[in-house]
Amino acid sequence: MLELRKGKGGRCFYTVYMSSINVPQALQAQEIPVQDLASTVRAGFPSPAEDLGAKRIDLAARLIKHPQATFLMRARGDSMKDAGIFDGDVLLVDRAIPPRNGQVVVAVIDGEFVCKTLSMRAGRIKLRAANPGFPDIVPTDSQTVEVWGVVTASIKQFSA
Repeated sequence: MLELRKGKGGRCFYTVYMSSINVPQALQAQEIPVQDLASTVRAGFPSPAEDLGAKRIDLAARLIKHPQATFLMRARGDSMKDAGIFDGDVLLVDRAIPPRNGQVVVAVIDGEFVCKTLSMRAGRIKLRAANPGFPDIVPTDSQTVEVWGVVTASIKQFSA
């Protein structure tokens, strides 16, 4: 939970709390080897010679820095499409990373998970949508906002 409080002289302080709520289990560390061609890909015809430089990489090691604090969540809705997060995407959410201004986060507001961009300015917290068709969330003084974790990756899956 990210709590805003005012101190002496009107200065604002943010306190970050991480509480436990019913969520999926943390990811278990396991090797997921795939081929790393160490090159970019064009939308045209690739060079057959690029296959010779292939080496194995571990996706879990590359994407997950804190396995015991990283969770998978599925995005629902279109409010974050301009940040590249679309309905159905799988989000990697790391609870060990302290949230900072401008990061995409998963927050709990009024008991519901939301994925938004965290904005902290002039002593106020705002959860910004990344789609002009959706309103930002500006919590009232009576609401509690818990920044549950920082989104570190969005995985898009295509039908095979």
